[in-house]
Amino acid sequence: MPSSRSSSKVDQSQAQPAETTQAKIMQIILQHVPREAEITRVEFEGPRLAIYTKKPEILLSQSYIVSDIVSLIRKRITLRSDPSIRMKPEEAEKFIRSIVPEEAEITNILFDQNIGEVVIEAKKPGLVISKNGATLQEIIKVTKWRPRILRAPPIPSKIIAHIRHYLYQEVKERQRILRNVGERIFRTPLYKSQEVLVTLLGGFRQVGRSAILVRTRESSILLDCGINPGTLNPEDSFPRIDLNEFDLSSLDAVVISHAHLDHCGLLPFLYKYGYDGPVYCSEPTLSLMSLLQLDYLDVLSREGVIPPYDQKDIREMVLHTIPLRYGIVTDIAPDVKLTLHNAGHILGSAIVHLHIGEGLHNIVYTGDFKFAKTMLLESAVASFPRVETLIMESTYGSPEDLMPPRREVEERFASLVAETLKAGGKVLVPVLAVGRAQEIMLVLNQYMRGGKIPEAPIYIEGMVNEVTAIHTAYPEYMSKEIQNMILHENVNPFQSEYFVNIKNADARSEVITGPPCIILATSGMLEGGPAIEYFRGLASDSRNMVILVSYQIEGTLGRRLQSGMRDVTMINHEGKVEVINVKLRVESVEGFSGHSDRSQLLNYVKRLNPRPHRVVVGHGEKSKCLDLSSTVERMFKISSDAPENLETLRLY
Repeated sequence: MPSSRSSSKVDQSQAQPAETTQAKIMQIILQHVPREAEITRVEFEGPRLAIYTKKPEILLSQSYIVSDIVSLIRKRITLRSDPSIRMKPEEAEKFIRSIVPEEAEITNILFDQNIGEVVIEAKKPGLVISKNGATLQEIIKVTKWRPRILRAPPIPSKIIAHIRHYLYQEVKERQRILRNVGERIFRTPLYKSQEVLVTLLGGFRQVGRSAILVRTRESSILLDCGINPGTLNPEDSFPRIDLNEFDLSSLDAVVISHAHLDHCGLLPFLYKYGYDGPVYCSEPTLSLMSLLQLDYLDVLSREGVIPPYDQKDIREMVLHTIPLRYGIVTDIAPDVKLTLHNAGHILGSAIVHLHIGEGLHNIVYTGDFKFAKTMLLESAVASFPRVETLIMESTYGSPEDLMPPRREVEERFASLVAETLKAGGKVLVPVLAVGRAQEIMLVLNQYMRGGKIPEAPIYIEGMVNEVTAIHTAYPEYMSKEIQNMILHENVNPFQSEYFVNIKNADARSEVITGPPCIILATSGMLEGGPAIEYFRGLASDSRNMVILVSYQIEGTLGRRLQSGMRDVTMINHEGKVEVINVKLRVESVEGFSGHSDRSQLLNYVKRLNPRPHRVVVGHGEKSKCLDLSSTVERMFKISSDAPENLETLRLY
């Protein structure tokens, strides 16, 4: 069991250095800021410093002052107005609504009294900001509130609304957390970074329970904290956080690469056992991982399994999460800087770049990544300021793991759908809710508009609706074409007239007995969820088709259908066993994966700039890890390892 963070010895040893650093920073700020700006206090806000002033317009108009301070202290700075000069919220809201054009469609305005921010939610945030940020500057100048603009999701998202509301409710606790995080980051280092150790806690020579502990003499960072959804045995389900090397009281930060449960599923468990530190991830990842963790609890509850944590622990995780945009360099420990880059795997997925020490060592951790552009996402980033060690996945790392070109995959899929609809049948596409579903939606919409698929309703079921709503809230994380459509052409492909949301289970029978249509429903392997109900209703008609677009794990219904099984045993609504004779057509379309195939993995190593000194291969079956590692070493003459869980590597 991980040790608790309640150790007063650790906290006391860090208090004085933090105060010393804060005093030095305060001295530099006071030396460079004109007295007439009237600074009242400087506070930590996580990885940033907040400067409170009675004359914020002076520093805003003379922006070089703040730039000079940033270059001296090498920390991010936020300007905030002193509470005594802020306009009353009701008056400020009236002014904001008068200056922002109605076309921006403001949906909500919230005032955060503690930090002096006004959160403005709008359907068209660009119109709130205006050219060169002129409207924002005017709001600051007149109201003295600092505006933060959020995009109102075109499709309402319950999880985004809940997260924003919860963070607004818990402002004081959030402030305490950010202050503590800042003190930990800005503490005076006790040691000079002279070594970099990586301990592999899960996800090596296997897929699932990804977790990597990165340590220096000064700090400790956890990369991912996943579960293995394929087993209920705790020894194989969870990362090995029972090791002596893993100590919650000394953990500076957790970095989550993306929202899939094998990378974030155990994260709330850390808060259950006393972790009080930050989580860093991209903005969409916070919403997606919260949704998937809540669904994980729901699934375990229905299966009668005691979950490792509860909803309270997920809420704690949300309070401690600091979302970051791609490309922003952020201090997460006294000797570690973090930058997230697009990984091309799912919405918000990130390649993690750690800069350790003063140029001591740089780690690039790919997480799951796709080194090819898709209709939904841009290709993974392959250029970094420095790279010494690359830690990469190998899910499709064997020589036979080659996928056809994406356009060829799309056209085959569209052809199968069109063939079925023309014959008067219905198409069931079991999908993964995150990523695969949205990619299929885009393909269907484009090919139907282009006339290659007959027009027919596309029914969207299960968690797909909520995940799609989250996608619409973050268009800047999707492909350039999708961004342009949503942000500049005012066209949202996820709101196509072809899509019909199924909001309750009663509507399923009408879909099953109705005219030809397409159904997208979870789960992707036909192991539960609404897809099972549709399969049961469609199986007896040979005109219908099920198209499997995800990898089908051994033992799942999807895998049995792939193997040719035509008499399927299922449990009916009365809890009785029934045998269903499958007459519908079963097809598999490979190539929609969000992972890189063998050639893309090798191409990534080849194109990585700069060239790494060492490659560490994980996140794959044992044979795939070993084969990819040996191929990398042979082809590129780079030292490469395929280590096992529990190994510790010294990178420097």
